[in-house]
Amino acid sequence: MDGLRRECPAGDDHLRRLPAGHRDRNAAHRSRASRVAVAAQSAGGQGGGGVRRHTGGRRDRLRGGGRAVAVRRAHRANADLSGADRGHDRAGAPMKRWCAALLVFVAVSAAAQQFPNRPIRLVVPFAPGGSADLVARVLGQKLTESWGQQVIVDNRPGGSGMIGNELVAKSAPDGYTLTVGTMGPFSVNQTLFEKVPYDNVRDFAPITLTGIASHVLVAHPSAAVETVNDLIALARGKPGQLAFASSGSGNATHLTLELFKAMAKVDVVHVPYKGGGPAMADLVGGQVLFSFASMPSALPHVQAGRLRAIAVSGGQRSPLFPSVPTVAEAALPGFESQDWQGMLAPARTPADVIARLNAELVRILGLPEIKSKLAGVGFEVKTSTPQWFAEFIQSETAKWARVLKQSGTKAE
Repeated sequence: MDGLRRECPAGDDHLRRLPAGHRDRNAAHRSRASRVAVAAQSAGGQGGGGVRRHTGGRRDRLRGGGRAVAVRRAHRANADLSGADRGHDRAGAPMKRWCAALLVFVAVSAAAQQFPNRPIRLVVPFAPGGSADLVARVLGQKLTESWGQQVIVDNRPGGSGMIGNELVAKSAPDGYTLTVGTMGPFSVNQTLFEKVPYDNVRDFAPITLTGIASHVLVAHPSAAVETVNDLIALARGKPGQLAFASSGSGNATHLTLELFKAMAKVDVVHVPYKGGGPAMADLVGGQVLFSFASMPSALPHVQAGRLRAIAVSGGQRSPLFPSVPTVAEAALPGFESQDWQGMLAPARTPADVIARLNAELVRILGLPEIKSKLAGVGFEVKTSTPQWFAEFIQSETAKWARVLKQSGTKAE
């Protein structure tokens, strides 16, 4: 780094580092200027009349006009020298800019090679207990083990994921603040809400897709519902009375409910929460009776008998609930809805840092034990390049914009 600084021209001393030819020309300019200046000084040294000099024994007088000529010559010589110096300054300016850019590049590359050298904050824009939170904690633990730097999971629920994501969008673009991106905040909120405090494309640097997950339609045991057809019949008999919990407006659980309402032609009440955890707590407590919940959060409660699994939202049955049919096979052919998750950093995070994060996350998600662990909570691992993930987010945003406008769905 010091070597680069020594090679970069800077300040008034740059002439000392010019090639020999340039130094010789400058010396010649100075010598000429000095001689003419001395002549001018001598010409004016004895008053306005000039000096007398002997030429072959005959006196001649150098008149006042000679002094003026000498002075003009001195000015021209100095002007030539100043122009030469300015020319060197102009010639050196591109080199200065090039060296400055090189120093920045070297500094950024060195920072990327050293990344990470301090703890990383992984923001989950939902409350603890949901699918995004569970996956984030699995990945955070493995990153901590791999890099020897603590990865701190920071839950920032509220605003349908917008509170946590706004924090990340406004964080320093250095790779030390990341977010778990999901379908709702990154594909739906831009259409569903009038004001979103970030641009889902411009303000983030995608790292990788991490996977997809279906939802499970669950009911509280107190509800007299065993099948999808039972639920549809109950909802039609009590329009506007059955309450469905979701993990937030615009979230995938909300959109799955909207799709169900449209295809089943039922009128039910949507109750948004600040994440899957709080929604699940009220479901288990019986404050709300139904939900399309994330499989990781619903599984232990279904196994313990605190909730009843009625159907899954994906295109095929889940290994977690092998005896539970899909909504499509049970009652509504063509019904299919899945959520996706990924990892993102603030926009303008150095490409080298994004590449390092991508490589490590893809490696971890490819480990058999991690795949098995995440599959155990209904999460199917899928990874990608940063570029593919960026294009995927844009296509998902366009798709859901069409769906929401056609259905007339609004934020609640």
